[in-house]
Amino acid sequence: MKRKPEALCTTSLIIINAAVFLILTIFGDTEDGLYMMQHGAMYTPAIIQGHEYYRLFTCLFLHFGIDHLLNNMVILGALGWNLELEIGKVRFLIIYFVSGIAGNILSLRFDMMTGREVVSAGASGAVFGLMGALLYVVIANRGRLGRLSGRGMLIMVILSLYFGLTSSGVDNTAHIGGLVSGFVMAVILYRRKEYRPPH
Repeated sequence: MKRKPEALCTTSLIIINAAVFLILTIFGDTEDGLYMMQHGAMYTPAIIQGHEYYRLFTCLFLHFGIDHLLNNMVILGALGWNLELEIGKVRFLIIYFVSGIAGNILSLRFDMMTGREVVSAGASGAVFGLMGALLYVVIANRGRLGRLSGRGMLIMVILSLYFGLTSSGVDNTAHIGGLVSGFVMAVILYRRKEYRPPH
């Protein structure tokens, strides 16, 4: 009996995010901006004046409260599972982290241009990257990948952006940056698997 393939990287990312959240919850309040900044969240002055560039990476594993964590992990699980099994572990991780960091850099530039100084964190830029990548993968497979359709993916992208833009306290710049980066990375990295009928 053949075992079902496992999305090891997706599962590992969910476990790591949950573990980081649990540890931070034990020692403090994850909805407190100062506490989160002290533990690696994004904050423009700390990155630009303090040269703490690691925050562009560490903030991907931090979440403001249980709802923020659960929302991102549910979508990460759904999108990541499909993408990782189709594109492979290494390409999946490249897309995830490049999208997340690119989204954060765009958000940083936007904050610098507008003079905003907010503490931000979350995996949503990287998750939007997976969404963008999966959209391209479905398109590359002539609009269908398993149960996923091009139309369904497009609706998901539009609704996700809409909910972000109509909600307060959401880093929409990171979402858009992640989405575009994920799509572009998939264009570069993905090659459609050719179907070979059995002999």
